[in-house]
Amino acid sequence: MHIAILDDYFNASRELADWSPLEGRAEITVFNDHIKDEKQAAKVLADFEIIVGMRERMPFPASLIRRLPKLKLLITTGSRNRSFDVEAANAQGITVCGTRSGSNSTAVLAVGLMIALMRDIPGQFESMRRGGWQTRPGHELDGKTLGLLGLGRLGGAVAAVGNALHMKVIAWSQNLSEQRAANVTLAASKRTTYFAFQMSCRSTSF
Repeated sequence: MHIAILDDYFNASRELADWSPLEGRAEITVFNDHIKDEKQAAKVLADFEIIVGMRERMPFPASLIRRLPKLKLLITTGSRNRSFDVEAANAQGITVCGTRSGSNSTAVLAVGLMIALMRDIPGQFESMRRGGWQTRPGHELDGKTLGLLGLGRLGGAVAAVGNALHMKVIAWSQNLSEQRAANVTLAASKRTTYFAFQMSCRSTSF
């Protein structure tokens, strides 16, 4: 059996999972470089029975799936992938499934970027790396407005951090109830939240 792992640009897939049960049973090929077009993909992947895609980086439309007659299992990292034509795959007898992923990785990244922006961490780090010193004061998050479009699993996680940092958290969603928005201010409209978010961003610069 031949397994292809696509778009592993970090070359980390073999370390992030236990592949030992497949030893002697399957040959694993890791593609670090992106396959740029469908014609090339059909040629390169023709002999693989199992393909592991890296999120939506490599789409699998019906036109490509039909050109992979040996394919039996198509996997995406994460639980969803809208770039996979699941209906076309099922029609060809291909099983499509996903993997578990970090539950709050997107929220953590959003908060990290917000803090990095307010404190200018990249700029100050670069100054010190070159032998300099701090070039400007950082901004506090305390009292700033955090506007969220949606308050689901990820938005709720960001809101919790915003509240912990004493920010004014407002949110909007067409399905957002007062009960769900118990710990935030329920915005009157999406436009209100959008402008609040813009103003919060603008307050980070001199």
